[in-house]
Amino acid sequence: QVQLVEAGGGLVQAGGSLRLSCAASGRLFSRYSRGWFHQAPGKERGFLAAMSGSGDDTIYERSAKGRFTISRDNAKNTLYLQMNSLKPEDTAVYYCATRLVPIATTSISEYHYWGQGTQVTVSS
Repeated sequence: QVQLVEAGGGLVQAGGSLRLSCAASGRLFSRYSRGWFHQAPGKERGFLAAMSGSGDDTIYERSAKGRFTISRDNAKNTLYLQMNSLKPEDTAVYYCATRLVPIATTSISEYHYWGQGTQVTVSS
């Protein structure tokens, strides 16, 4: 049974920071690529950041680059997203996902497992 469980969401003021985590269980995720996505009300789920299985390669969506940092701790099977300088438009449900290949990708359809999401709300 594969499970991804996000945590760390909440309410924060504009300009503040949050660190999301995504704990994986059920398989050896250290070799697989993982990513973060978000979905604002009334909008489609969109890509934010991804990291290869080795951790050597990262991809960021343009609005996330410079503000968000993706990282992973393979010993803990945990993925992180450090979010700084948050803006009200970052308000969304944030999801982590795992793709059963080591190469990172921005394509939502290529991810095999998803977490349940964690709400991030940024007040102005």
